Amino acid sequence: MEPMSVYTKQQRIAELARLMPDVSFTSLAYHIDLEWMHDAYRKTRKDGAAGVDDVTAEEYERDLEENLLSLLERFKSGRYIAPPVKRKYIPKGEGRFRPIGIPTLEDKILQRAVVMVLTPLYEQDFLDCSYGFRPERSVHQALESLWKGVMGMGGCPAWAGLEVDIKSYFDTVNRKQLREFLRKRVRDGVLLRIIGKWLKAGVFEDGAIHYLKEGTPQGGVVSPLFSNIYLHEVLDVWFEEEVKPRLNGQAELIRFADDYVILFTDKRDALRVQEVLPKRFGKYGLTLHDDKTRLVDFHRPSGSRRHSETFVLLGFTHYWGKSRKGNWVVQRKTAQKKLKTAVLKVYKWCRVHRHDPVKEQWQALCRKMHGHYGFYGITFNMRSLNRYYEQVKRAWRKWLNRRSRNRDMPWDRFNRLLERYRLPRPRIVHKFV
Repeated sequence: MEPMSVYTKQQRIAELARLMPDVSFTSLAYHIDLEWMHDAYRKTRKDGAAGVDDVTAEEYERDLEENLLSLLERFKSGRYIAPPVKRKYIPKGEGRFRPIGIPTLEDKILQRAVVMVLTPLYEQDFLDCSYGFRPERSVHQALESLWKGVMGMGGCPAWAGLEVDIKSYFDTVNRKQLREFLRKRVRDGVLLRIIGKWLKAGVFEDGAIHYLKEGTPQGGVVSPLFSNIYLHEVLDVWFEEEVKPRLNGQAELIRFADDYVILFTDKRDALRVQEVLPKRFGKYGLTLHDDKTRLVDFHRPSGSRRHSETFVLLGFTHYWGKSRKGNWVVQRKTAQKKLKTAVLKVYKWCRVHRHDPVKEQWQALCRKMHGHYGFYGITFNMRSLNRYYEQVKRAWRKWLNRRSRNRDMPWDRFNRLLERYRLPRPRIVHKFV
């Protein structure tokens, strides 16, 4: 009999998890074999920064078969030692930085292998309201669900608990509670042991290793899955099974990782949930930002009531506007902070690369603009896309003009250059209406 493929094994895990929703699985790690490790390596990013061991994918591939066999044996026998993650900081905007952890390449491969065995199991448990870091789910599906949720409520939810922000979520996850959540579905000692090692691995920063008592390092391959498992229990199941049956009106939760919004048709329901949310999260070691958690009056404008509040979610400002047919509909535009950040990145790039060949600059800018349109190109957002397009043109001309002291790139010459090197025009990629 031929061995089962990785995909077949995952389908089998998913089928058993679906048929036995209350069962904890004791035998999952045995699915992970050499073929599974090869598939995990194939799905692991090779161009990411190296971890504390400074081993690159090119170096690891020189003896790939032997390296994967060794990794598999150490994982199964319990001899694998989880290395600390290298801490780096990435700009978050407005002078703030987000800490992320960079695992070693070998650790990424093993984390990917574990995620591949846990994902088909938990996909049977996760609710439809969850969209972040899940197979075949995306930000734009979450945005579409939000739009349909508002319009499906007659377009007039009285209040919406929005812009809810959890303080330092990945740094404050209660590890003991996370293990308890995991044991509801996973009793495999090999998997629980390696997960425990990852949680205790520590962070390498400023030449020293720091061991944290709580949290999971943001940036690891397993971190998004842990996030979904934790908030599935803390928020999703609680809201669906305990909160919604007690409400007077309709309510809908849409969550993407640790960003979420709750829509209500009854103001009293919104106030009650707003009051109990901090207590619910506090029970599991999480804290909400008081100044970023607010109720938003999101009525559909009508009669003398011509304006309603706006809110920001997943990089977009949501507001009421008129469609071409003259109807009030929920519209989205690029959030001001996101647009400003995107433009500043282009300005900085053009400044650094202003002496590169013009053709190479043009090709790189085209890639950046296509990427921007691919995310922000949604219905009703053409005005923001045009603003981005115009700012990219200005940035490029400004720094081409400063390649020398002669200032030899006036607008008329730059416009002639654009005829040869045309920048991509804005376009709507995602149509939700």
